[in-house]
Amino acid sequence: MDEKKEEKKPQGKPAPAKDGGKGKAAEKSGPVVKSDRKPRLKLRYTAEVLPALVKKFSFANVNEAPKLEKIALNMRLGDIKDNTKSMNLAVEELRIISGQKPVLTKAKQSLSNWKIREGMPIGAKVTLRGDRMYDFFDKLVSIGLPRVRDFKGVPGKSFDGRGNYSLGIKEQLIFPEISYDQVEKVRGFDICITTSARTDEHAKELLRLMGMPFKN
Repeated sequence: MDEKKEEKKPQGKPAPAKDGGKGKAAEKSGPVVKSDRKPRLKLRYTAEVLPALVKKFSFANVNEAPKLEKIALNMRLGDIKDNTKSMNLAVEELRIISGQKPVLTKAKQSLSNWKIREGMPIGAKVTLRGDRMYDFFDKLVSIGLPRVRDFKGVPGKSFDGRGNYSLGIKEQLIFPEISYDQVEKVRGFDICITTSARTDEHAKELLRLMGMPFKN
């Protein structure tokens, strides 16, 4: 019997997949949908706050009216500098409150009296801009501050002379995202609100119109 010769198929590189090699993973992920949601406080600034500022201070141009530029949150963690677990928990709480990953602040020099070495983490900070800035400010004045015990308003003189306002929060529990049962220690942080105002008077009126409850 004649043996049938097997035909050898030419070997080559397999044809690339049409989906770029992602396969089923690309099908499961689906298209990326961008949200068109705008912070309500940002909309309020354009519709109500900006015209009121222009009218009160007689600005010749709407661009002269003050606006929010950034909000910085700073949490001091020097008391737990040697406890990595507690440090991570505090940083995570700040992330939940702000909606953005904080950055660890490190000591610039060694201090033997405080047992601090250069480069040791002693705090955490986060800077908010854009929509996250408006969302945090809205949550602060609408939900956070009203939950402070015996709250009677925030000081109206904590400006730096250049239109920036500083505020101290004693307890992170005023924010609804933080559960009391999961808190290791009641801890506060500082808030610095930077505006484009040239004077403290303009900055205070801006914050007041945006909902900041000043007591004086």
